This record gives sequence, C-alpha cells and structure tokens, in this order.
Amino acid sequence: MTEHKQTRLTLAKQRRSILWRVALLLLLAILLVGGGVVYSKWDHLRSLVLGSHYVGGSSGVAALHLPPDFQASVFYSGLEAPRFITFGPDGILFVAERSTGSIVALPDTNRSGKATSKIVVVKGLNDPTSLVFYKGVLYVGEQSQISSFTLSPDLHVTSKHVVVPHLPVDGNHTTRTVLIGPDGNLYVSIGSTCNVCIETDSHRAAVWMYHLDGSGGRLYASGLRNAVGMAINPWNQQIWVTNNGRDLMGDDTPPETIYHLQDGGNYGWPRCQAGDIIDPDYGHAGDCKGVIQPLIKMPAHSAPLGLVFYNVPQIPQHYHGLFVAFHGSWNRSVPTGYKVVFIPLGAQGQIVGPAQDFITGWLVNNNDAIGRPVGLAVGPDGALYVSDDKAGIIYRVSYRVRVGFLHGWGSCASPATTIYGHECLLRGIVVAGLAQLPQPCSPPRTQCQNPTHTLSYSAAG
Repeated sequence: MTEHKQTRLTLAKQRRSILWRVALLLLLAILLVGGGVVYSKWDHLRSLVLGSHYVGGSSGVAALHLPPDFQASVFYSGLEAPRFITFGPDGILFVAERSTGSIVALPDTNRSGKATSKIVVVKGLNDPTSLVFYKGVLYVGEQSQISSFTLSPDLHVTSKHVVVPHLPVDGNHTTRTVLIGPDGNLYVSIGSTCNVCIETDSHRAAVWMYHLDGSGGRLYASGLRNAVGMAINPWNQQIWVTNNGRDLMGDDTPPETIYHLQDGGNYGWPRCQAGDIIDPDYGHAGDCKGVIQPLIKMPAHSAPLGLVFYNVPQIPQHYHGLFVAFHGSWNRSVPTGYKVVFIPLGAQGQIVGPAQDFITGWLVNNNDAIGRPVGLAVGPDGALYVSDDKAGIIYRVSYRVRVGFLHGWGSCASPATTIYGHECLLRGIVVAGLAQLPQPCSPPRTQCQNPTHTLSYSAAG
C-alpha cells in the first residue's frame, strides 16, 4: 500500500470517527432536551397515562367561600411552603416554613387580625413540616429527626436537643408529624415509602411512641399509609389522625379516612384499605379481619392533612366540632379537595354527621388551584387559622354576628359583649347566631350610643 493511499484511509477513518462523535453528541443533546421536556411536563404526562386530571394554575390570594357570617382575611403572605401551624404560650402563631428549613413566628402585636412581622426563630432544619408546644418547649418534626427548642421571651433559641434521631428518610412520603399526647408521651407519624408495597422498616406507615426525652421508642400503631394530621380530641382525650389512602384504584376508591389512634392497632395498609377493601395488589381474603375501622370515610384522593378540634365560644355551637384541611387530588379524573371541611361531633366527641364544605374557593373552575390548604390552628382570639403551602399564605377565619334593629338602650354586661369597641348588652334586639345574650350587670357602666341603629360585631375579634 502506497503512503498516499494509507494517508487517505487514515483520513477517512478520522472523518468517520468525527461523524460518529457528532452523531452521539446530537443524540445526547436530543435526549437531554427531550428529558427536560418530559420532566417539565411530567405531571401532565402522568395524568394522561393514568387518566387523572392535572391541576395547575398560578398561586395567589383565593376568593374564599364560607358559610354565612364567617369571613376570611389574609393574616400573612409571602411565606415559602408553610405547612403545619401552632400557637405558642404567648399567643404568637408559629409556622413550619418547609422550603426555607425554618420555623418562623408571626406576631400580631396590634391585635388587628394581621401579623405585624415575620421572625425567623430557627433555621437550617431538615425539611420541617410539623411543630407543637408542650410545657413551653417547642418540638419540631424534621424529615430525619425530632428536635426540641427552648425560647427566650424575645424568641431566641436558648437550647436545642435532638430528641429522636435517625428517622428514615426519602421515599414517597417525607413529612414527619410530631404530637405530645394527653399522656405526656411523644408520638411520631411517618408515611410509607411507596403507594402500596411491603415495607421492611417498621417505622414506615406507622406511628411510634417515645418518652418525652426520646427514650423507650416503640411501635404504637401500624398500617397507616400516611397519617399526616394528628390532634387530641378535647372531648374524650383520644388522638385522632387523618390518613391518605392509596392511589391507582379509580376515582372513588379507596376513601380517605380519619382514625382514633389505638395502642397496638393495625389499620390495614397495604393489604386492606379503609377498613373493608381488600387490596388488589397485596390483599387476600380475610385481610380486613381485625383491622381498626375508620371513624369516618371521605372522598378518595382528597388528601386530608391538618385537623383541629373547635370547642371555644367565639363561633356558634353548631360549628363546635372537627375541621380538616383537604390538600387536593392528583390521581382523579375530576379534581377533588382543595378545601376545608367541617365534621360535626356529639356531646362525647363522637362523629355524628358527614363532612361538609366549610371553606372553598382554592379550586377554580374545577381545573386550576390558586392554593392548597395544609395546617389548621385555633387562635387565642377564637379565629381559625389556615396555612396554604402553594400560595404561601396564612388565612384567618372569624365569625361575625349580625345584630338586628335596636329598640332601646343597652347596658353593660358581665361577661361583656363587645360591639365595635363598646362593652354592652343590647336589649330588645334580634341576634343572628347567638343562643342568648349575657345578663345585664348592675349598675350599668356604659351605654350604647345609637338606640336606633343596626349594629354588628366580630365574635373572633
């Protein structure tokens, strides 16, 4: 072979090598771009494949709808994924701000119904989603641990302790809910790693109980796929939990549930769903025998998260009961949830009726979600506070009593009824929403100024 021919063969090989490299680079670029498109449209593609309805929409302040005489206002906005909320010993609202890894305080120093500032109390946390005060100490549920903090009067951390370390991380459900029970023990809820599977870690799909110092941990309740909300029923001192049912069994199966937490209780998942549905993937005949039955069943895929009991006098007796936040569906052809519901309770704290809509308006035209409710808390003012982790808003819901035509002078009452800043008992009037007015005190301390005027007052401040 001549030198010239050898050179031409070498050049040809080099050109082919370059062409292959260019082709590979082009293919890699196409895969990267295509992968980016798939990632950006993943929710839409998943919805098409599974037959579910993707709920999008821009976040913002929702035009909320409530029962007559209730009103909603923005207590604070501009938060980043606020999850559970609670009030501290001094009446200040604390928020688990998930996206910033922080616990923030929102004081309302003017008692105006709006927070006057945002104070970062703790930062650098690992995915904080729940919090509770007990005997002045703040307990926080992080993804990997439960931590406790003592705070000074000016909200500076004076001490920190990791109470329960080494919680399992990752998986489908990464929130960790912490509650101090009526027995003074610490309860921790951890969701499953999957939609439906056999877990190898007993901490998963379960609630564990610990002593307050983190010692003596043991499995308390199992078979709870994702019990995000936990609260103490003040009527009977039971711990109640919301539970998110599995997906991919259709629009209406299985229902979402609320349970009474029982020591040693088996709640069925993954083999039995909602107390009486044999799981199509892992269940067998008889798998629902002996499982704890739900207190109530609610629409499938609603995603119930926070729950709070209401039993203070600032709103009518009719609404003394249980409120639950529905975060909203993804695995359903017709969206559901995106609201707060009310569940009526009897004299012993038992459920006496179905869930009924209380706050709606986050889901617009059954297609777009302007927000997603998560956490609930009752303030010292009797108002109901709701966190929205999509829009970064805390809403305040109060009750306004409408007072009818006044036929005579009013005299001061004890306990006082506040009407536009005046403490009065109104005589000879029609009052919507109040069972009775307090008896007048003697002698009167003040008088209402307009005996022929229609008045109203906010029972929650």
